[in-house]
Amino acid sequence: MSSVLYDVPGPKAVARNRVIGGVTVVVIAALIGWLLWRFVDTGQLTAEKWSVFTYTYLWTDLIIPAIGKTLGAFVTAAVGSIVLAFVLAIGRLSDHAWVRTPFTVITEVFRAIPVLILMMILYYGLPSVGVSVSPYLAVVVALIVYNGSVIAEALRAGVVALPGGQSEAGYAIGLRKTGVMTFILMPQAVRSMLPVILAQLVVALKDTALGSIITYEELLYVAKLIGGNLQTGRPYIPAAIVIGAIYIAMCLALSALVRLVEKRTAASPRTRGTAAEDPRAHDATVTSVIAAQQVAGDTQADPGGAAR
Repeated sequence: MSSVLYDVPGPKAVARNRVIGGVTVVVIAALIGWLLWRFVDTGQLTAEKWSVFTYTYLWTDLIIPAIGKTLGAFVTAAVGSIVLAFVLAIGRLSDHAWVRTPFTVITEVFRAIPVLILMMILYYGLPSVGVSVSPYLAVVVALIVYNGSVIAEALRAGVVALPGGQSEAGYAIGLRKTGVMTFILMPQAVRSMLPVILAQLVVALKDTALGSIITYEELLYVAKLIGGNLQTGRPYIPAAIVIGAIYIAMCLALSALVRLVEKRTAASPRTRGTAAEDPRAHDATVTSVIAAQQVAGDTQADPGGAAR
């Protein structure tokens, strides 16, 4: 008996898989148990090391402001990344080589440079040429440059993956390249690549922790301050657990928002129509013509704007 993608395992394979699964569970449980034993043996779970988190000032003066700075940098970087992504994607999709080539080079270079190196160049490198940059600005700009280039490539891939009849339908009703990109191609590319875009924003949220290397006072920076406190016995492990739990909570909240957006997008009648549409089953992409006609009324009314 077999399925479309693989052969259904027989009795021996099922028994072997169960043994492998059981051994894996035992090994993971043993590692977790050993780790907990080391925490207990080294005193990482004592009340002395965790007592620092019972102080109100620690939360009001350090942790909560750090959460605000982390989210502030993330929100600014997320908005900037999306704006930059649209600019780079449209530039890379240009029909003119003198426009397309520079945008392609910029996108590929920014995607290849690690975020931490960008932050260090901005914060430590620019002062050597007489330009001073604050830690916040260095973090935000580095996140915008990197994540914007990654999202731009996702948008470009989404546009390229669309059937050729989509753009031809727009040109057939008199739209220019700008109108075709704005009203037909880019909206569909955004909907199809939305999970990738939102997943990259989750990565941007976690990458704000790199700002601690350049003294940006976000959560990881505060965790190092708390962990290095001599009066409470250097509670590095408790600080890492607490701050890590806060990061996890923020990422889970953002992931929940991502899933909500995906569900709403999938439930949209326009999205369902696009997903259910088989380009091979339509001649001249009738659906695209109808959608383009709804948004191109002004363009058709302007004789000068009807030329391609």
